Amino acid sequence: MSSVYVDIIDEMHRVINAAHEQKLLLRVVGGLAVRVHSANPQRFFSREYPDIDFVVERIEYNKLVSFFNSVGYLPEKQFNLLNGSRRQIYYDQNTGKRIDVFVGDFEMCHKLPLKGRLHHDPITIPLAELLLSKTQIVELNRKDAFDVINLILNNEVGSDDDGKINLKRIMELCLDDWGLYKTNSINLGRVEEIVRNEDISLSAEERELLLERIHKIQHALDGVEKPLAWKLRDRVGTRVRWYTEVEEVHR
Repeated sequence: MSSVYVDIIDEMHRVINAAHEQKLLLRVVGGLAVRVHSANPQRFFSREYPDIDFVVERIEYNKLVSFFNSVGYLPEKQFNLLNGSRRQIYYDQNTGKRIDVFVGDFEMCHKLPLKGRLHHDPITIPLAELLLSKTQIVELNRKDAFDVINLILNNEVGSDDDGKINLKRIMELCLDDWGLYKTNSINLGRVEEIVRNEDISLSAEERELLLERIHKIQHALDGVEKPLAWKLRDRVGTRVRWYTEVEEVHR
């Protein structure tokens, strides 16, 4: 395990602890958040984390500059000037570590509303939104697919946020957004294919558990009654682009 890998995990906890002390409702999202909820995160796909991703309550975004200055980070002024109400970037001028902050909601290929949701876990966004933050990626890569595997294997699918992937919340968000439903469904299928067909270090019991949990999510989404607006968008299907194209931000 490299020192960079260890350092960024320690840094994540240092920043979160400082946010707790300053009463700033800041939570981790992305690969590091998946790691927090995975018993053995390096089992399937060993990797390092280039930066730390956070979400903050929208009403507190004007506290970000002073907070990150207090923990040793400078703002990316040009980017923040143009995008600061939705997303901000900070960096450590000595180490080059980067922090990406989503303001209010998580918005990439699809939007995940997070208002009133950040209090469910002391470190990360809730497990339901954390799973969707991965399955909403239109061009799902191997790294993100294995994050999904780790998350589903290590966490029960249930009907609340008490240490579970909240299926009710997944259904609520996917019924409100056909595009999110579509991308999520495609990617769960891709992950299922990996679990079924690739030679990864799963016992028979783990493989069965993963498939059972994936199917539980799929069947719940397919079986629930859909609202009229959802049905109308479904008729259009993928003939019209159903996601936002995301540009990589470089500093």
